[in-house]
Amino acid sequence: MSTITPHYRTVKDLLQSQSFSIDEYQREYKWEQKNIEELLSDLRDKFISSYQPGHETTKVNDYEDYFLGSIIVSKRGGKRFLVDGQQRVTSLTLLLIYLYRAAEEQELPVKSSLAPLIYSDSFGKPRFNLDIVERLPVIEALFKGEEFTPDGKEESIQTMYARYQDIERIDPADEFKEALPHFIYWLMNKVGLIEIATDNDNYAYAIFETMNDRGKPLSPVDMLKAYLLAPIEDEDKRRNANQVWKKQVLELISWQGEHEAERDANCIKAWLRAQYAESIRDRKAGATDKDWELIGTTFHRWVRDNQARLKVGGESQNLALITQKFPFFSKAYLTIYDASHTYTPGLEAVFYNAHNEFTWQNTVLLAPLTSEDSDDVVRRKLAVTATFLDIWLMRRTTNYIRVGYSSASYTMYLLCKDIRGKSLPDLVQTLFDKLSQDDVTFDGSTQKGRTGIGELGLNQFSRKYIYHMLARIAAYVDLGAGRPDLFDKYVDRDCKNPCDIEHIWADDRSAYQADFATEQEFQDFRNHVAGLLLLPADVNRSYQAKPFQEKAPHYAKQNLYAASLTAGAYEHQPQFEQFRQAHGFAFKPYAQFGKNEQLERRELVKQLVKRIWSPERLKEYLT
Repeated sequence: MSTITPHYRTVKDLLQSQSFSIDEYQREYKWEQKNIEELLSDLRDKFISSYQPGHETTKVNDYEDYFLGSIIVSKRGGKRFLVDGQQRVTSLTLLLIYLYRAAEEQELPVKSSLAPLIYSDSFGKPRFNLDIVERLPVIEALFKGEEFTPDGKEESIQTMYARYQDIERIDPADEFKEALPHFIYWLMNKVGLIEIATDNDNYAYAIFETMNDRGKPLSPVDMLKAYLLAPIEDEDKRRNANQVWKKQVLELISWQGEHEAERDANCIKAWLRAQYAESIRDRKAGATDKDWELIGTTFHRWVRDNQARLKVGGESQNLALITQKFPFFSKAYLTIYDASHTYTPGLEAVFYNAHNEFTWQNTVLLAPLTSEDSDDVVRRKLAVTATFLDIWLMRRTTNYIRVGYSSASYTMYLLCKDIRGKSLPDLVQTLFDKLSQDDVTFDGSTQKGRTGIGELGLNQFSRKYIYHMLARIAAYVDLGAGRPDLFDKYVDRDCKNPCDIEHIWADDRSAYQADFATEQEFQDFRNHVAGLLLLPADVNRSYQAKPFQEKAPHYAKQNLYAASLTAGAYEHQPQFEQFRQAHGFAFKPYAQFGKNEQLERRELVKQLVKRIWSPERLKEYLT
């Protein structure tokens, strides 16, 4: 007889020396960057609420638990198949691999406790606990710290690799520092979920359908609508308000034929945070959630508890919010969303920030808006605020300062409060002043003595931002010389022949032996941003191992920034010449490209970067 058995499992109970498979017809691994960021942020906040410096690791046993939800498992043929829960289990595995590698690097004893949650010994051979044949190569490469290229692989592999990159970029180990062992023990022993297990596939899928279809609870969006409609007694007004709400929700979740069930909730969270949040949780043990966090989790209750601040609760007030403010802010949100996905004239900075995966953009851009703003004022406010974020982001990433979901949360909360509802002139001045007073610039930062462009080189953290910077520089130079702006083409990873980062120097120190005493010094120079270009992948692959003199003729056929290394770029190019002279840019061709030549090129890169990300750009939106 078939049985259905629910059990509470800690992460350690669930994964230690056990493996999970999925059926071929299961959907792909779909988690997006925001899902990983939210999970890590939630785990961090719950852990920090208990942890205090000086705690022994044994004290972790007294910390608060964290519940991750439920999974459904079907047992057959000696294997355990995930019917529901593969997204969470896969994400947990990626986080555990990251923590294992961090513990290994720091030589922490907890490493030995992590290993059995990732793989087990099967007759002398490691067997990964996420036992999905197609995905094993990426899991093994990440676990061993080996190079892995996801291009051309199936969707799940590409997504897993991307989410692991997100975890590395957020870098919880760097944030937790001496508390890292405590966090690892807490994750293994105090984070858990309900495992519903059965030995009958039909039962498993019946449970899955019941949990996801029948009796499905109202969403926070539905509950907010019910609360707002309740005081409206006039049937016609109530019916009309309901139709307006439904129309806006449909437009949000069905953007350009792409359906996303949570886009309506994300819009409302961004709107309420941007326009109304007045408090944020203290980053200390025992702190409680405030406006910023509560809106992100239970915004329907938060609205009810803060009706005076939102000026809701009565019929006329609720009608105004439903029929005027909600349509206005949802329209603005969709404008941002559209510009994040489509390179839009006048809103290019929105696309830039989306390409840099800055998840707070949607919230911050709604902060200065008022429902009385004209369409033109709305676009200008969105553009200038996005431009501020673009400069703020690139200054920090150039100095290796993290700008992920958790790292930037408090700063973005303060920014929303500072620019909330401002007129366009006041908004421009406020943002300009913030950049003028910023202690992080492209010349460096007071934080840990960072030196900005001077030491910007290719590594795990900086790769995506250098890729972005090179694309921006190439597009800017093209545009300045009268060519089309191709930034969106340069960063399109789905095209047939996407661009890759090209090292001007081949990976061979022997050619530069006189200039560099050590391999590390050579690699530092080779990986400096001034020694890099953006080229189509086929060109990069064909010529990357060749010396500069052999590659230069091929650079001449590419974007003008790459071509500017060669003499041909300066022939019969009157607009390029005007562009160079107008801004005093130190472009010059090279017959050879050694250490001294790269040092010259660094000055050009500094000039271009400071021009592209100049705070003066903000003032353009006033005219």
